Amino acid sequence: MASNRNDIEKSQIRQTQLEPTHRRRGLGNPVPMGIMGFGGTTFLLSMFIVHTRSVQTDNLILGMAVFFGGLVQFMAGQWSVAYGDSYAAASLSAYGAFWMSYATLFIPDSGVIAAFGGQTEEFHQAFGIYLMLWFVITVMYILPMLKKNIAFVIMLTFLALTYLLLAIGSWNQKQPVNSAGGAFGIMTGLIAFYIVVGMLMDDEPTALFRLPMGVLSDK
Repeated sequence: MASNRNDIEKSQIRQTQLEPTHRRRGLGNPVPMGIMGFGGTTFLLSMFIVHTRSVQTDNLILGMAVFFGGLVQFMAGQWSVAYGDSYAAASLSAYGAFWMSYATLFIPDSGVIAAFGGQTEEFHQAFGIYLMLWFVITVMYILPMLKKNIAFVIMLTFLALTYLLLAIGSWNQKQPVNSAGGAFGIMTGLIAFYIVVGMLMDDEPTALFRLPMGVLSDK
């Protein structure tokens, strides 16, 4: 009798240990918040890049990039460590840092652009290299998702194309190329919004409907 009770207790302990970290700790999922910061900032900047409603100056993005795309997303990445999601921790923290670094480039008091003597040819070449690095980083983040989540693969693929086209546009100073990059950025933001809604719906027991996310594996 005692042996059976011990076996049951061991089985319960083993089952608890196999549960995801966030369930054992009673944590909420920080990933939707991080993706919203990422998608919202990407969408807004891309709207400026394609000159929506004749907007030619995109400095309005700086506050959004520092706080929403940067700080909020970076915090979500750090909280994902406690949530037990290594991929979210790595990707959200990285893209949060990207947005803060991007804003720093264009804040006048940072002195970055002034060091190049303004937005000169040399600056555009350097900025293109900067964007190309993030294209490579994004491709690296696509690989772990290929057999896991279709929605994330599509979003990151569009993001990679955004970086690639904007890098080429910076090197060649061709507005049509920049506009193409902005168009892909807008689609990236919209896909991010879809993912956020889908994840929030999945976490809400009383949701009216669910959105297909193309989840191939939850491991």
